[in-house]
Amino acid sequence: MKIIIIGNGKVGYTLARQLSGEDHELVLIDHSAEALQNADSALDILCLEGSGASINVLREAAVQSADLVIAVTGSDELNIVCCLIAKKLGARRTVARIRAPEYYREANLLKREVGLNMIINPEYAAAQEISRLLRVPSAFSVETFARGLVEMIGFPIQESDGLAGLSLFAYNKKHPNDGVLMCAAIRGGQVYVPNGRFVPEVGDKAYMIGSQRAIAGFFHDIGRDSGRIRQITILGGSRIATYLTWAVEKAGMKVRIVEQNPEKCRTLADKLPSALVIRGDGTDSEVIEAENLLNTDAFIALTNRDEENLLMAMTAQRSGVKKVIAKMNRPNYMEMMRESGVDSIISPKDITANQISAYVRSMARSQGSAVENLYKLLGGAIEAVEFTATAATKFLDTPLKALRLKPGMLVAAVAREGKTIVPDGSTSIRAGDKVIVMAKSLFLQDLDDILQ
Repeated sequence: MKIIIIGNGKVGYTLARQLSGEDHELVLIDHSAEALQNADSALDILCLEGSGASINVLREAAVQSADLVIAVTGSDELNIVCCLIAKKLGARRTVARIRAPEYYREANLLKREVGLNMIINPEYAAAQEISRLLRVPSAFSVETFARGLVEMIGFPIQESDGLAGLSLFAYNKKHPNDGVLMCAAIRGGQVYVPNGRFVPEVGDKAYMIGSQRAIAGFFHDIGRDSGRIRQITILGGSRIATYLTWAVEKAGMKVRIVEQNPEKCRTLADKLPSALVIRGDGTDSEVIEAENLLNTDAFIALTNRDEENLLMAMTAQRSGVKKVIAKMNRPNYMEMMRESGVDSIISPKDITANQISAYVRSMARSQGSAVENLYKLLGGAIEAVEFTATAATKFLDTPLKALRLKPGMLVAAVAREGKTIVPDGSTSIRAGDKVIVMAKSLFLQDLDDILQ
């Protein structure tokens, strides 16, 4: 497909890097020659300097033949205008990043009036991911599929879990009715799609998949039922903090937000009357002690500086806070964070790139079993992909044990008629099923792609 990306910031570059490995014709537009030079030297794409709202620049990019235009500049208004002009000039579909809550609330109106096919909001998506993590404190990753019917939970294996040293076959024999499946594991940088012979070790990062109830039961059985989060402290009064507060207050959580900027504090106090807004430097030891900031169930670092988030997440971890989450953009800082024991890391740019990648793949197979959801693990070394089986799927009503799947492939879960199925060899796929597949180092666009 021909894809034009407008805006070479963190999200635009991450998206260009991700899509450049998926055999698309890519054009990247930005007003900064320096930013484009970096992208041009690192990626196999066409770079154009100029405004994405310029008719001449868009025509130079051959927008009339574009399958998709994605506007991810730092301005909501500019993104809307870029998409509007691109659609008028003949672009097939448009996607805009819109971050401001007042615009995002009018998403359906904007789609209808501007002709947007998709609206993405990295801050809202990040807040939703954080709220899921707060619901499962033991997990460093909580992803949902099939509109919440299926969950995939990432957690570090500990000695007390009873998983280490046993093959999955032996563990499942002891616990035959768990209704969960280990669908991926990471050990020392190596990624595994486990089979029954896989033996987990202490320190592995494991991913379990199943229904929400089955996952909760599994964590209870291994002694990880650590209780509810009742109070959270947020460092940084960002948009993510606003969206997150709206989300968690519905679950009865109490929220404290620490922000230095007095204007932001006033805005937050108006928008979030139930939250306690504290004006001050949340990294200052005197403020931390005076406000007792680390006396909390969860500490969430959401400032615009990765260094501050890293420092404060490590401080909260050492202080024994039950759940610590940090926003992070730089990959080298993410690794430092994990080495310090803080596993719950949120990257809005990666979340956005995953959302758009799923949309791009769904466009590529609009007549078949299209991609509906996509999560990349360990920098894309493994993917969790959700499909809907259709009448065109080649292997309907065939037991999985009779299929020849590609290596590094696992059918991890099936959602059917409101129920979650953890499949075994006798399970067959039916039309209408939501099928979640784990794929190692593969690029899946259609459910049929899992077959050799």
